[in-house]
Amino acid sequence: MARSNLLDTRTTNFRELIGNGKIYQVPLFQRDYSWTEDNWEDLWQDILTLHNNPPSGHYMGALVLQSSQDSDKKFTIIDGQQRLATLSIIAIAILEKIQELINREEEVEDNKKRKEILRGDYLSEQNPSSLRYSSKLFLNENNNDFYQSNLINLRKPKNIRSLAKSNQLLWKAFDYFCKCLDKLPEVTNSGAKLTEFLTDTIAEQLLFIQINVENELNAYIVFETLNARGIELSSTDLLKNYLFSLFQGPDDLKEAQRQWKRIIDIVQMEKFPEFLRYYLSLQQTRVRQKRIFKIIRESVKDAQQSFDLLDQLENYSDLFTALSNANDEFWRDSPDNQIYIRELELFRVKQAYPTLFAAYEKFSPDDFNRLLKLVCVVSFRYSVISRLNPNELETIYNKIAIAIMKNEINNPRQVFDKLNPVYVQNKKFEQDFSFFSISTKGQKKKLVRYILWKLENDASKRNDLDEDSFSIEHILPESPTEDWRKNFTDSQIEEMLYRIGNLTPLEPKLNRQVGNDLYSVKQETYQDSVYKLTNNILAEEWTPDTILTRQKNLAKRAVQIWKADFAS
Repeated sequence: MARSNLLDTRTTNFRELIGNGKIYQVPLFQRDYSWTEDNWEDLWQDILTLHNNPPSGHYMGALVLQSSQDSDKKFTIIDGQQRLATLSIIAIAILEKIQELINREEEVEDNKKRKEILRGDYLSEQNPSSLRYSSKLFLNENNNDFYQSNLINLRKPKNIRSLAKSNQLLWKAFDYFCKCLDKLPEVTNSGAKLTEFLTDTIAEQLLFIQINVENELNAYIVFETLNARGIELSSTDLLKNYLFSLFQGPDDLKEAQRQWKRIIDIVQMEKFPEFLRYYLSLQQTRVRQKRIFKIIRESVKDAQQSFDLLDQLENYSDLFTALSNANDEFWRDSPDNQIYIRELELFRVKQAYPTLFAAYEKFSPDDFNRLLKLVCVVSFRYSVISRLNPNELETIYNKIAIAIMKNEINNPRQVFDKLNPVYVQNKKFEQDFSFFSISTKGQKKKLVRYILWKLENDASKRNDLDEDSFSIEHILPESPTEDWRKNFTDSQIEEMLYRIGNLTPLEPKLNRQVGNDLYSVKQETYQDSVYKLTNNILAEEWTPDTILTRQKNLAKRAVQIWKADFAS
């Protein structure tokens, strides 16, 4: 009778995992072996700590296994293949050291017996009938042949450089641990000590939290709650494994693999779940990261549906990447779009992606450009200046995307009608802008430069101003002298320094010239500036009230600069 539990957990060690005839299979399409020297060194240091301080025990993290339907001895490794593969390589390195003792004719018969016992316990078991060895661990399709033919059989490849990168890493791991063992002469000089090092230290004291699940869905749920050690399986791998499992013929599978690679090369592995969530938001509301795998399982059940999904993902992949990069080739023939894409980059707003996905497919190029402008204005008012909760934005954009795909919304004006609840009204926007403060350091400096650039364009009635041509001048300087402190208390300096009203564009040469000078000196220099926003500064003195007054005036202009075309 089928078990109904979501998962079964226990604490175990490497000896218990690999013993008693158990067999472990890495899914054919799972990520290749990817540990590097940094990972090997961390593991080796843990082992040395156990060796020097017995008995202690060290947790290696969670190991997620999917039980076989036809045998309680067979498991698919959902998460943990890097660690199990690396531990088996250490076992192989120890066998190599025992073989070296045999070659030196040291305790030949005893060491041969030790080698056979350890091989049977940790690497492969011998069938009593056929006398053939059967591996306890099978890696993925790219690594398994090399693992079985070369590593387990201690056969050095003829040309290591000709190997696939992941197979090179497997061999380098073996070589690394052989060298580590050579630095422990008290261990490697004796077959008995080598055996004890493997059985009593590595196999006994390296502990795992073993989690057994019944199917891929449960595995995905478990995975979302784990932060396993090292470079482990990602949610993207789980999704890929499921999609590939639907293909029966080798030709279809190879085509799917090629298509998957094209998508991942564009989107990048770490961003794929985010990309997939935006795509799924074209059809469903409230798509959460933890529900992605379940949605795919429910909607993609055969090879044709899997191909259809891959086709759609490939279709949107270039757009997804381009939405976060104004310099992407995607925008080469649409420079007007580049302006707004750059603004979205600055604002770090992605909630609108599903709407932009849908509109790019359904709207005309001109309407898509108008929509981009609308999204930027809404984002600037809502997220940048008023700093409101982004969750409401995501919900509304999700619903708009679905409506566009169903042809219920056909133009930017209709989008604006739906966005009206999150379009910060003029009165609130003006008030929030009047008190807006932002650091001019780090990434935020670009945003400050953008705001001043827009304000200057408005003041000078020109659109050809180079945004990178000016320095950001702090009228009340960042390092005010004692004379400045006659008009500002310490708390006022802290409050007013990064107000937009205290910032203005200035030529780099003039900026260096005025430095921390008093306002009376600076104000004369400002009259030499080409920037209207700066040479319009005519106040007799620079005080907290002056900054507030200037910023309120700038806020009135901001209402018109960042205004939706469809707003009254």
